[in-house]
Amino acid sequence: MVCKQKYVLMAAVIILCLPLFLSAQWLETTIAVGDHPGALAYNSTHNKVYCANRDSDNVTVIDGATNGVITTITAGDYPRALVYNPTNNKVSCVNQWSDNVTVIDGATNNVITTVTVDDEPWSLVYNSTHNKVYCANLYSNTVTVIDGATNNVITTVTVGDYPGALVYNSTHNKVYCANGGSDNVTVIDGATNSVITTISVGDVPYALVYNPTNTKVYCANAGSDNVTVIDGATNSVITTITVGDWPCALIYNPPNSKVYCANEYSHNVTVIDGATNDVVTTISVGSTPRALIYNLANNKVYCANMASDNVTVIDGATNGVITTITVGEEPRAFAWNPVQNRTYVANYYSSNVSVIRDSLTGVEELKKNASSFILDIYPNPTKTAFTINASKQMRSINIYDVRGHFVKTETLTKPENTTTITVQHLSAGVYFLKAQTKGTGLIRKLVVTK
Repeated sequence: MVCKQKYVLMAAVIILCLPLFLSAQWLETTIAVGDHPGALAYNSTHNKVYCANRDSDNVTVIDGATNGVITTITAGDYPRALVYNPTNNKVSCVNQWSDNVTVIDGATNNVITTVTVDDEPWSLVYNSTHNKVYCANLYSNTVTVIDGATNNVITTVTVGDYPGALVYNSTHNKVYCANGGSDNVTVIDGATNSVITTISVGDVPYALVYNPTNTKVYCANAGSDNVTVIDGATNSVITTITVGDWPCALIYNPPNSKVYCANEYSHNVTVIDGATNDVVTTISVGSTPRALIYNLANNKVYCANMASDNVTVIDGATNGVITTITVGEEPRAFAWNPVQNRTYVANYYSSNVSVIRDSLTGVEELKKNASSFILDIYPNPTKTAFTINASKQMRSINIYDVRGHFVKTETLTKPENTTTITVQHLSAGVYFLKAQTKGTGLIRKLVVTK
């Protein structure tokens, strides 16, 4: 009888553990932060996560290794957006109701300065080519351009009505600003800060994402239930794609060249082919999807569903739903920690951050398929250049930052087993390198120091 009970207990344990091993993701912990967290950012230099708490007017700093709270930083009134500057190791926090930006030292967590901007600052984006931070000011119809090194305001650019979303085109050094009130997108020259052109899009442009593989900018138009595809080189509209009801978030999958669009009121995600602009499929998720993030280490997309208090995990290769993870109340924002392969979720009404962990760390995930394709990188970390030595002949090498954004490509004139790549222009931080051979590829972690 004792043995029988023992075997029943062991079977129960195995059954309980099956979802963990099959899904490979689980809720690791929950971190208490300030009131109504609404934005997250990752510091790749010091492995920290920053959480902007809107109603407590502060920013919580989380240790990416331990998940412990390092400190809480006083910000301005109603902090609503964050961006990380890897060049100078700074975090900028936009404070909507105090009309300013708090600049935080990424090493010490001290407030360096507060930069005055225009009325109702709403969002931020970083220009890595010229080390600038752009701030869209909703009620003044402007974008403030801030010097990333000195924190001084360089200029203020007039755009359309109610500018909200921003995105940076690293290939052509342009900043795109979606103007929700005038139904257009302003294109700003990243070098001169002048307006290049204004592009008409759909009703209430709400979100933007850049596809560096095909050099396209996607604009989700919440009011017209479609996505405008813009040529990143010419700024002309390529096509308009019908999606679900109230598209409100976009993310790009570099290895498979797909764009994912979260449709808030139809409770699904539209998958768009980055090359053809065709709709690949539509994925049912939870209720009221609001935010998306891409995990480059394991090729997965995470979708935060506000009304159902959970996160849908999508396979980036097959578009199938892998699992659904219960988190806090009304998840609204994400950050990804590539070192430990953790996804952080800001839960607005429960005033905490859920930490989703993969079964493997980011480094282990990238190495797990290395048996048939050996790839050595040295030196790693590096300051100026590194050499790749591969067991198979490589055709190209692409480098992505921790957000999955493309930053550099090296196309070989002929297939090679060894090549050297310079990276002195890249900011310090964690990157991912994808070496492509005939019919296969391998992703590895790369650390750039200064």
